[in-house]
Order: sequence, then structure tokens, then C-alpha cells
Amino acid sequence: MASLSRSKRPGPIPAIKRILLEDPSLDTPVPDHFRCPISLDLMRDPVTASTGITYDRQSIESWLERGNLNCPVTGKPIDIHELIPNHSTRKLIQEWCVQNRALGVERIPTPRIPISPLEASEILSQVSLASRRGDKYKCGNLAMKLKEIGKESERDRRCIAAAGAARVLSAAFSQLAGESSENSKALGDLEKILSALAVFFPLDIEAKRWIISPGSLKSMVLILKYGDLSGRLSTLLVLREVVSTLDNASLESVSKTNGLAEALTLLVEKPISPLATKTSLVTIFYLISSNERAASRFVNLGLVSLLLDTLVDSDKSMCEKALAVLEGLFQCEKGRERGCEHALTVPVLVKKMLRVSDMATEFSVSALWRICKGCKKNCIVEAVQVGAFQKLLLLLQVGCNGVTKERASELLKILNGSRGSVECIETVDFKGLKRSFD
Repeated sequence: MASLSRSKRPGPIPAIKRILLEDPSLDTPVPDHFRCPISLDLMRDPVTASTGITYDRQSIESWLERGNLNCPVTGKPIDIHELIPNHSTRKLIQEWCVQNRALGVERIPTPRIPISPLEASEILSQVSLASRRGDKYKCGNLAMKLKEIGKESERDRRCIAAAGAARVLSAAFSQLAGESSENSKALGDLEKILSALAVFFPLDIEAKRWIISPGSLKSMVLILKYGDLSGRLSTLLVLREVVSTLDNASLESVSKTNGLAEALTLLVEKPISPLATKTSLVTIFYLISSNERAASRFVNLGLVSLLLDTLVDSDKSMCEKALAVLEGLFQCEKGRERGCEHALTVPVLVKKMLRVSDMATEFSVSALWRICKGCKKNCIVEAVQVGAFQKLLLLLQVGCNGVTKERASELLKILNGSRGSVECIETVDFKGLKRSFD
């Protein structure tokens, strides 16, 4: 293990002493004085604390951000704002990397000096000024500069966010949004602003107010339809962040945005990436919650069928989100009608019970409860045929939350009258069932 003792004066490091312990990311031993006392890894951005001990910036900042107030080596108080870049050590480390390149050591890049609150405020002021002048090109470039700095380190991201990045970028987007069109270069500049905005979550109330303005929503729909892949994903991330905390009245207003439902549905029908599909589903989930009219719009676009096709073969996360949206669509009469008409609805819902996760089971039970409770067709008989009665009994035995328990019990009563039908039970689902079905 590397020695933690060293001179308390920042400056050139004494003679290099090699140690036997190897950094797992390298093919050669690392000199002990080049290792961070916290992580024991090669320091990539050495900084010296007021106690004279040198650490890797990321390690010591993480240490302090976790609530530790003292130097890990000396136990004396230190302040995150008093960390001084140790250029001498960094240059020696870089020289050592170059000397050992043949052994598989890569040269560490020269770290950028962390951004200060004043610098962050100055850049954001430039964004505000450019947006007021209608300079989309400059706004886009400044937004990308902020994004690059924010993604370089968590400290810089928080510094820029604390300076009001979300509010400034949201306002700039809203102010510039009204003049965009699907073929204009301005759309690309707006994509850059949203891409930067997605780095500086969460959004405060004022930022959200700018984003849900009619002009902003119109431009976001255009990006979802005609933007590049990264632009569409950034737009989805911003939309999800905004709608996740809106009140019902605001959600209904957003859901009425011309073309939004179509754009979100298309991203489920023709996926551009798993993350984009999942983000679209989460956004839809919030838009249709407690809003039957919004749910009906998505039903009319064929979302019920798309979700059932998605559920046939999807991972746990995708399955949970698709079931959540499907259950939400079944809150409206049109959704239940489409569900009853589709051949996959009942088999898929029963299949997902007790197979994916507790959350997936809860949504499956609730969705099946909705269509069986209000359906006048053959869903009830079909549910019995595919083994729903037995799965619900098992669910009550293994336990579930209060609402799911109530709906499972009510479903059992509904299904009980049709148990004379032929049943197709997958025995693997019923291991451990301790009571008979009678």
C-alpha cells in the first residue's frame, strides 16, 4: 500500500519510489507518490489541500461532498474552495506516463481549471443577451460550451446549475423558439440549447414555465419529428423532466399541443434507441395520468396495439413502463374497448403477472381488472382460460400492496363465474401454491 506521508509544502515530488501494488487499469506499477491517498489510483488532476497533502481532485471533492470536513490523512479541517492545483506533480506524472508508454501507460491529459461561479454567470449572461438579440447561432454555441464544461466534472455542472443555467437556457429556448421551422438551421441551434439544458436538471418553476410555453412546445414537436437523434433524445429528456411535476391542469394543456401525441407515439412505433422509447413512455404516462381525454388521443393513434407488441419481447424496464402506460390507457372507455378487441391483451397481461417484477405485476393486475370489470365480451372467459384465476390466488398468498390486493380479490370474484371453461395453466407459475383452486 502506498505511503501516505509526504512533505506538507506543495512543489516538486522527491525521488520516485516504486511499489509492488499495481493499478488494475495499467500494465506497470505506479510510483507511490503518484497515487491518490484516497483511491490509491494514479492521480489525473492532483490538487494540494491546505494541510499540504496532495489528492486527486475527483477523490477529495467526493470525500468532502459526502460531508467529511477533515483531511483524510492529517485529520485537520480543509475546505473544498482552498484546493490548489499541483502543477509540479501533474507534470511529473505526465512525464512518467510518456516514459512508460511502451508498457501500456497512457498520458493523462492536462486538466481544465474548474469553472468559477463568476465565470459561469458571465457565460449565462452572454446567453441571455444573445437570446434577446435573436442570435440563435451564438446561443447554440454558448449552450454547447456550457454542456461541455458541465459534463467534464460534477463540480462544474453544479456550479453552472447554481448560477441559474436551467432558467437561462429555458428562457433562451422559449424566446428563440417561435421563429423555427422544420427545415431551418435555427432548429439545430434550438437542439443545442435543449441538449445543454438536459445536463442541468432539475428545472425550477420558472424554467418549466418557459418550456411549456406554446412556442417552446411547438418547436419541441418539430425537433421530435425532424431533429437528429441526439436532438430528439434531448427533447424527450426535457419533456419528461417537465411533465413529471406538473399539475393536472398544466398536463392537460401540454397534452393538447398539436402534434405532440403523434410524435411520441411514432417514437414507440419506430424506436430510435431504447432510452428514447422508455423516455417517450414515461412522458406519455404522465400526460395521460388523471386525463381521460389525453388517453383517448393516444388510443386513437393505435398506442394500445403498439404497447402489446412491445410487451411480447422486452426487458424489465421497458416492460414496466409499457404496462404502466397500458394501464393508464385502460382508464378511458376507448382504451378498454381496444384492449378487449386485441387478441394479445389478456394473454400478455396474465403472462406478465409474477414474472417480471412487483411493479409489472401491479400494473398487469390493474389493467386486467379495468378491462374485465367493464368488458361485455369474452375477456373474462379468456382470462380464466390462460390461468389468471390461479395466478391471482398465488399473488394473494405471496402478498401484494393494498390496492393490488383489492383488485386481485375483485378479479377473482369476477372470474369465478367462468371457471367452467377449459383452463390452460402453465405449471411453472404455480410452484408453491398451498391451496386448491376450489
